[in-house]
Amino acid sequence: MQSIRMTGLRTVALAALVAGTPALAQDQQPADLIVTNAGRVHTGAEGQADATAFAVRDGIFVEVGTDRDMDAYRDDDTQVIDADGRTVIPGLNDSHSHQIRGGRFYNLETRWDGIPTLAEALDRIRTEADRVPEGEWVRVIGGWSPYQFEENRMPTVEELNEAAPDTPVFVLYLYSQGFLNQAGVEALGYTPETETADGSRIEFLDGGGAILHAEPNPSILYGTISALPQLSEEDMVNSTRHYYRELNRLGMTSSIDAGGGGHVFPEDYVGTRNIATNDGLPLRMSYYLFAQDPGGEVAEFETWIANNQVGENLDVSHEHGYELDGGGEFLVHSVGDWENFLAPRPSLAEREAEGQDPRGDLHEVTTMLVEAGWPLRQHATYGESIELIMDVFEQVAEEQGTFAPRWAIDHAETVRDAELERIKALGGGIAIQDRMAFGGEYFVDRYGAEAAEAAPPVRKMLDMGIPVGAGTDGTRVSSYNPWPSLYWLVTGKTVGGLQLWDEENVLSREEALDLFTSGSAWFSQEEDVKGTIEEGMYADFAILSDDYFSVPEEEIMGLDSVLTVTGGNIVYAAEPYAEFAPEDLPPVSPEWSPVVNYEGAYTQE
Repeated sequence: MQSIRMTGLRTVALAALVAGTPALAQDQQPADLIVTNAGRVHTGAEGQADATAFAVRDGIFVEVGTDRDMDAYRDDDTQVIDADGRTVIPGLNDSHSHQIRGGRFYNLETRWDGIPTLAEALDRIRTEADRVPEGEWVRVIGGWSPYQFEENRMPTVEELNEAAPDTPVFVLYLYSQGFLNQAGVEALGYTPETETADGSRIEFLDGGGAILHAEPNPSILYGTISALPQLSEEDMVNSTRHYYRELNRLGMTSSIDAGGGGHVFPEDYVGTRNIATNDGLPLRMSYYLFAQDPGGEVAEFETWIANNQVGENLDVSHEHGYELDGGGEFLVHSVGDWENFLAPRPSLAEREAEGQDPRGDLHEVTTMLVEAGWPLRQHATYGESIELIMDVFEQVAEEQGTFAPRWAIDHAETVRDAELERIKALGGGIAIQDRMAFGGEYFVDRYGAEAAEAAPPVRKMLDMGIPVGAGTDGTRVSSYNPWPSLYWLVTGKTVGGLQLWDEENVLSREEALDLFTSGSAWFSQEEDVKGTIEEGMYADFAILSDDYFSVPEEEIMGLDSVLTVTGGNIVYAAEPYAEFAPEDLPPVSPEWSPVVNYEGAYTQE
């Protein structure tokens, strides 16, 4: 993808030539925003030392250095922010999330992210069951692990029945299991005669209620979520606004959206698109198109390629704001190898033996995308799956004489050395997420502790020079909160404290942060315009609540931002900077939304 836009210092230089003024003089013009007195500005820029201050003009960093260096950029109109010794980092960028879908559902969901006890989690069910109108549900849709609780266990359906005897409840754990109370089973009309597909099954329990099992296909879980009441378009826009403010609170300024099951383009993208085209988004959103129809992927991509332009920015407020990036994370469903560690690994070879054609399916869609010049990415949990995927990708590259302008494997928990070499040779990247932090205990139970020591093998990827971006896979699998993911990268532990990685695989705090900033920018072809704090780059940054580089490891999960800026615009400000806060959001709607009770409280404690 070649962008016709010019950014950073190139833009400044061009403007200077047009005005007949030397570029250096233009650089010395007053800044719009200056940050001073930082304890540490982690620039993330290669060869550039940490700083204490920087200046921003027209959404671009124009100077990075000391407080004294900023004197030349001040005038009466310059907004000056005293960091008061705090740590400043480039804005966080999630390399693989489902944020557009997350915004679509945010106001409907009761979150368990970071709650320390199951008792408290059940109290939230009880509270919301007393608030929702008749016909509505209490739903907990991912982002938690039973091992984060002091009780070290899943909820029981009996406990859900007790907490909400008359209100339907659905609790999703990853894409592995779902829990329905009796009222939920009755509302959905599930019976022992209800048909399920692809290994999914419903376990009905004595005393009422049921457990939904993905073994390993999550179709029963997708289907159940889709069957629940949805928000109106107006409420969906409201939900998305509040969700993105929550991401800003955590220091996030960019995200790459991987589509998702049950999330149809363009109908279900209305919340994010509405905000982008009317007011502008508070974070930069690149998105990929996820095929929804097993067996019908070719027709979907034909329509998308004919009617959409990769790289077109629809955000009215800034460049690289809301852009279609390509196809994925699911190109074809027959290659899917879901990350359900409570069930055996899916075998693509068995599918071929049963008459399915994952190679042929993937070859057809990949060829279409390469011919159209679209970037692409493919979900793959297991090394055996990546072997087949690389067979196809290499075949298409040989047939076409070229490959996608930017492509990636997502997840890659058990990728093997041979496939790492093949990914590197074909110019691909790997987007990793903290799914093991939320499901690692079950991975160890099934595959053993040794298999988890480098799952995924991040250190080896980096040593080989493969582009790596970090992310969350939020919101239904992991939490959308990036800080537990950073904790996982620097400790190799689950959110429940189980040590997974050996010492060789864990990253330094600087390395982990760079994967969540400049590393992720590679995946949307934006590495030359964002991800670092240096002259000419987009002014996306966060002032942190505490020093990420020195707090005890366990406290990393509880960090957030006290001031977040995207493109030079303040998009979030906590109490120390209340005078700089952006305009208040409209009240949460519907008024019974659980966000009314818990907004901004979903961070790890």
